[in-house]
Amino acid sequence: MTSPLLQTYARADLSFEKGEGPWLIGRDGERYLDFGAGIAVNALGHAHPHLVKALTEQAAKLWHTSNLYQIPEGERLAKRLVENTFADVVFFSNSGAEANEAAIKMARKYHASKGHPERFRIITFEGAFHGRTLATIAAGGQAKYLEGFGPKVEGFDQVPFDNLEALKAAIGPETAAIMIEPIQGEGGIRPVPNPFMRELRGLCDAHGLLLIFDEIQTGVGRTGKLFAYEWTGVTPDIMAVAKGIGGGFPMGACLATAEAASGMTVGSHGTTFGGNPLAMAVGNAVLDVILAPSFLERVERVGLLLKQRLAELKDRHPAVISDVRGLGLMMGLRTNVPNTDFIAAARAQKIILIAAGDNVTRLLPPLIISDEDVAEAMNRLDAACTAIETELKATAQRGAAE
Repeated sequence: MTSPLLQTYARADLSFEKGEGPWLIGRDGERYLDFGAGIAVNALGHAHPHLVKALTEQAAKLWHTSNLYQIPEGERLAKRLVENTFADVVFFSNSGAEANEAAIKMARKYHASKGHPERFRIITFEGAFHGRTLATIAAGGQAKYLEGFGPKVEGFDQVPFDNLEALKAAIGPETAAIMIEPIQGEGGIRPVPNPFMRELRGLCDAHGLLLIFDEIQTGVGRTGKLFAYEWTGVTPDIMAVAKGIGGGFPMGACLATAEAASGMTVGSHGTTFGGNPLAMAVGNAVLDVILAPSFLERVERVGLLLKQRLAELKDRHPAVISDVRGLGLMMGLRTNVPNTDFIAAARAQKIILIAAGDNVTRLLPPLIISDEDVAEAMNRLDAACTAIETELKATAQRGAAE
């Protein structure tokens, strides 16, 4: 039967009925180790009791009022984010794309409010992914997402990844900001070197530009710090956040310094659903867990263990795995076979992984995984690699026989 859903996804023939921590249970009763976490969304795994309690208690009281009224839990969540980051103010949205839209508008509005509306262009980097709206696909600049949607939204200049001279050459009198992911996710788990990040900060300061970090995938504990910029010694002026902040509930946020946000006044931006009581209750519950003593230290430790075990896996299966990259619990494997084949082989071993660019497979497990979960993942990935090697040998033998 033809599905009534718009066919914009190549969905696997697999559906899930429930989840428990790092595990997903299929409708056929099979258990899968979830090292995709809904593309880095389920930061605390599935059915985390603290999140379930916060959501159900709030659902029984009040879901939505709109931003025409005070939302105390939103004030509380914003205060906690400000206290734990560089930011002075927070705007809540429904998604990462909307958080990036707010960041883009904020950067442009900042310069316009200073008397320079001509400064609207934003420099971004090849391989970036900033969302699926018309503006954010233009910011990402990837042809496969732009094709067929008419003229590219004006105002974005892509430069090669980690190319300082190209970046300097792109800065002009119309440049407003530089926008970058501390680690490219969709682009293939490519960390930006810390010295390059420091160069970005220096260039922004020298030219009066705003520095925007897209931490939609790297943020909220994913790398072992609350936000990835903490590893770099650099702070942005504006930062987009989503995915992990809701632990599975759709929400995002745009954080900024007071100066960067100074152009955003009453009526300059808005959202109907963003920051509603239901979302804010969940967001606060997520921070309750992630900001608890030793939680992030444990994520950092387990992330290092995962990286070590993946390096050992690469050494055992060099015909399959060519590179291990990433930080914390945001890891990538570049393979010598199509990443779709690797993901299918892993799924056959009941472990869920996510594809990325540069023929990379992402491992984005919930932040609550244990050492035992890492060991189980390695057993399953080892079996997947062995199955791929067996098929490669069989194919080679068939080729020789012909």
